[in-house]
Amino acid sequence: MDIIRRDNITYEEFMEEHYKPGIPLVFTNAAKVWKANGLFSPDWFRENYPDRKTDCRDITYTMQQVMNMVEAATEEKPAPYPIIFDIPGTLPEILPFLDPLDLNYASPNWLKNKMFSIGKWGGATEMFVGGPGGKFPYMHIDYYHLNAWITQLYGEKRFTVFPRGQEHLLYPRPDDPWRSELNVFEPDYEKYPLFKDATPINFVIGPGETLFIPFGTWHTAYSLTPTISVAFDTLNSKNHKEFMKDVWTFKKRDSKLKAVAMYAYAAVATQSCKIGEALRGNKDFGIKSKD
Repeated sequence: MDIIRRDNITYEEFMEEHYKPGIPLVFTNAAKVWKANGLFSPDWFRENYPDRKTDCRDITYTMQQVMNMVEAATEEKPAPYPIIFDIPGTLPEILPFLDPLDLNYASPNWLKNKMFSIGKWGGATEMFVGGPGGKFPYMHIDYYHLNAWITQLYGEKRFTVFPRGQEHLLYPRPDDPWRSELNVFEPDYEKYPLFKDATPINFVIGPGETLFIPFGTWHTAYSLTPTISVAFDTLNSKNHKEFMKDVWTFKKRDSKLKAVAMYAYAAVATQSCKIGEALRGNKDFGIKSKD
């Protein structure tokens, strides 16, 4: 099975053929609307933001150290992965290079509503940096059942996704059902025999390509070269039900009182988004207003 790649797909086609049924898609040139496309590189970041810092595995690195490290990495001696920069907090100057962030496809997005920012339940805009051999630590579905959008701006990365309906073959952890127990890169079939029946889709995305991962889709990634990508999440009425379940589950780990409070807050934020869409003339999700 191969990943679907589309070039000149319309917003309406994307919604009907991929978003609503939950089918992953690689947009081959959606990133053409970004100034970052064809611009971002290790040299560019070393020249413009060499001293910007981020933490990875309890170690603080500067941008220059990160870029030097991933370019020196090999599959035998990989750099830590993923190294993540929170763009609004650490690199706000590059946001104009990522405008429009939604690529004219990832909307409506309720996470843009300021009421959702207090919940710390996704909605980050992040830059992922990696080197050859860098593996995402585990196979997973995104927390809060958010849709993931990943745009590759430098280098190549191999992704593995599993179509929905294969959860029983992927061994979710009992204590964290959003993560798999098995190592998808070196699976132990004796310990996890059902995984033999899973049908992963493996594919590579390169500079200028954007991967849409629908909520509830199991996936992981492997860097083939030094890589720079930008990722963000989306939420609207399509994945709202599952999102609310996750809000309750995660906050209840702290306390039932906190779960009640945050669930109620999320419900109010949701209502605000629905009212906003109605005022703009949007019907349900996925239909942009004509004005």
